[in-house]
Amino acid sequence: MSTSHFSTEAGGTPTAHGRFVDVNAIEPVEFVPGLEFRPVLGERTMTNFVRFAPQTEAPVHVHEEEQIVIVLEGEFDFEIDGEVRRMRAGDVAVVPPWVSHGAKTTDSGCLEVDVFNPPRKTLLEHAAKQAAQTPGHAAGDQVGAAGAQVGAAGDGATS
Repeated sequence: MSTSHFSTEAGGTPTAHGRFVDVNAIEPVEFVPGLEFRPVLGERTMTNFVRFAPQTEAPVHVHEEEQIVIVLEGEFDFEIDGEVRRMRAGDVAVVPPWVSHGAKTTDSGCLEVDVFNPPRKTLLEHAAKQAAQTPGHAAGDQVGAAGAQVGAAGDGATS
């Protein structure tokens, strides 16, 4: 049995401390009514917990970040480059940069996670604005403030 995947020998120096995030404590971001984003920012990757209310749509759009969509609960119709599939818990979609995509729910809601690499710029901008409005955070401390403010930062909505 190979143990190389679980090595305890450091091949470099840690760049930050690990942390735990209570996603439910993150103030949701709502760009579209019925579509709540709770972003969590790492150093180079972002996850975004997205809750769709029934009859909610994330319009077809494109962005420069790669996105992986993971459905946790419920279902929605997800479109990638004109192809639509009904996605349910456990289903995954991979959206390369600049590929058109969008989603909509019907009579039920959906909870999904978007993983962005690099982090989605529009959510970083929103997190920075929230951080700037949070007392006790320095203007230059945007990522730290975003981490404290929104579990780290992010966008998603099947963005």
